[in-house]
Amino acid sequence: MPGKRIETGHQDVLHDVQMDYYGKRIATASSDNTIRIIGIGNSQHLANLIGHRGPVWQVAWAHPKFGSMLASCSYDGKVIIWKEEKETEWIQLSVFDDHKASVNSICWAPHESGLSLACGSSDGNISVFSARPDGGWDKSIIEQSHPAGVTSVSWAPTGFTATAGLQKLVSGGCDGTAKVWRRDNGTWRMEDALLHGDWVRDVAWAPNMGLPKSTIASASQDGKVTIWIKPKEGDEWDSKVLDDFEGPVWRVSWSLTGNILAVADSKQNVTLWKEAVDGEWIQV
Repeated sequence: MPGKRIETGHQDVLHDVQMDYYGKRIATASSDNTIRIIGIGNSQHLANLIGHRGPVWQVAWAHPKFGSMLASCSYDGKVIIWKEEKETEWIQLSVFDDHKASVNSICWAPHESGLSLACGSSDGNISVFSARPDGGWDKSIIEQSHPAGVTSVSWAPTGFTATAGLQKLVSGGCDGTAKVWRRDNGTWRMEDALLHGDWVRDVAWAPNMGLPKSTIASASQDGKVTIWIKPKEGDEWDSKVLDDFEGPVWRVSWSLTGNILAVADSKQNVTLWKEAVDGEWIQV
């Protein structure tokens, strides 16, 4: 089946594309400082969101139980929460300017945990904004999580953090580590540091379908993608190098069931991988 080409209308480099929950729209982020909302079925341009003053690195759709809502992060150091008030009419619901440098990554927590957004910045900090019933936001900060800069953040699935009040996320940084963070009753602390040989460009915590096993993928400037597996809470992380891509690896992303991993590398390739019966990872 041939792929479908969608003209975004952006005037500069495209950095991120995210499909909404129902698979009917995409949001795109670009160096032209804008975000576009485009219908997939007819490629109709539904909205052009203007508010950032620098390249927009990432966009992230919130779960639809919270309404039609989108987050964006930018080189300008800001995170903007956009809300669709009426069809194709979007407003800036909130603007967070707490970071002192580029915000490189954003990720919504699993919807069961409420409306919470993690943000990773080049200033070394991770911020977490959690919506209150009164419409305001509570903020918590992981100070200097990666002093040289944070490149990526990803939340643990709720099945792995079933304990009330417990949240976990993983972050990647320019210090060559992926770090696992645990928030229990409002306080964040580092639980584990997973090592690479160079910048960690992206991290992705896999959906676990309610199983106790936890799996994280990390992509690095060192050309390697590593799969980190913890059989159950309290165990140590086991690691397996998926492959050496012989060049920087930019992004990793799991399928909804957590059994297939997509990898985007610096040679403009996107490959799909899955775990075989013998525990080895093979290209699909």
